[in-house]
Amino acid sequence: MPPLPRQVWVLGWVSLLMDIGSKMIQSVLPLFLVSMLGASLVTVGVIEGIAEVTAAGLKVGSGLISDRGGQHRKWSAVFGYGFSALMIPLYTIATNPGWILAARMGDRVGKGIRVAPRNALVADATPEHQRGAAYGLRYTLDTIGALLGPIIATILLANSGQNTRLVFWAAMIPAFLAVGLLIWGIQAPPFAQPSSKSKASEQPWQLLQQLGVGYWHLVVVACLFNLGNSSDAFLLLKAKDVGISFTAVPIVLTVIHAVSAVSAYPVGWLSDRLSRRGVFFIGLGLFALTYGGLAIAGQPWQVWLLLGLYGLYQGITQGVLLAMVAATITPVLRGTAFGFLSLVTGLSLLLASVLAGWLWQQMGSWAAFGLGSVSAIAAILYLIAFPYHHPSIVDR
Repeated sequence: MPPLPRQVWVLGWVSLLMDIGSKMIQSVLPLFLVSMLGASLVTVGVIEGIAEVTAAGLKVGSGLISDRGGQHRKWSAVFGYGFSALMIPLYTIATNPGWILAARMGDRVGKGIRVAPRNALVADATPEHQRGAAYGLRYTLDTIGALLGPIIATILLANSGQNTRLVFWAAMIPAFLAVGLLIWGIQAPPFAQPSSKSKASEQPWQLLQQLGVGYWHLVVVACLFNLGNSSDAFLLLKAKDVGISFTAVPIVLTVIHAVSAVSAYPVGWLSDRLSRRGVFFIGLGLFALTYGGLAIAGQPWQVWLLLGLYGLYQGITQGVLLAMVAATITPVLRGTAFGFLSLVTGLSLLLASVLAGWLWQQMGSWAAFGLGSVSAIAAILYLIAFPYHHPSIVDR
């Protein structure tokens, strides 16, 4: 198999650096909110949900802009990464949950702008038969960054008297390095520039009408699943709930991302040779099993084990889903398609996080995680019940 293009590696390293910074923050943020700023579980869910839907709404617009050409895709991604980096100082001066909401919304604005053009840049640079491996590699490097971030946060907490604001300051370094690498390390690949009467000049609803039935089936699957896929903040709160110490809680994300990093690339490579639909099916099953287990887990060792399974689910599903989506759409519509998928996903995640916070506060953690398990089972049933077999969505 020929090596993956250089651009895929560079985008992977950009993701790695940005995720070091973002996961340094996210690994301590839920406990910072609850223990130091006095936020309720519902408040945590609302903040995380609003942050995700903010990102999702912008992904459609950035996707539409990026579909006007390769250079638009590059600079849309640069702006998105840069905007997120500029939001980090807000965490350092936060004195109430409102500051955190502003910082998270700003960070997600940046993510909403960058994700669709970044995913389209990967597809532009990679032959179709390598896309599972390409998305898997980018996700693996992204996840290695997500693994390193909590480790760095834990070291800083342990050596600074649990000074979370120091963690926030340190997170700025890798974030700005990521922006620099993207600016100077990426040459946007050309694709056929649309004319004034072509797809890029059409209205958004006209572009959406041109996306195939296979794409819309994947949107439904993603929506059903993400209605129960609440923020990872609740995994950290579950860890603390069963007795894992404050300083050790960031390691929860390390376990998740270590397993995810190890599995994402080989699973993506395997999906290029076997059925992507089948591999994705397995990932959803693991999620249902994991969240069902977390609903009843009461001991630290049980939570550690289930978090490992959660990392495996992430490694299996992330790159494979993107490869499945890319196979259903033409190159000039990729940004739009990825952006709209992200919008639907973000709206589902908003509902999921708010519901999880409310269910936990009213009934206990078992209800919040039980909802996630049920939603994954619903997505599995829909995946089984696809009314047709199309090679672009089932196997390639």
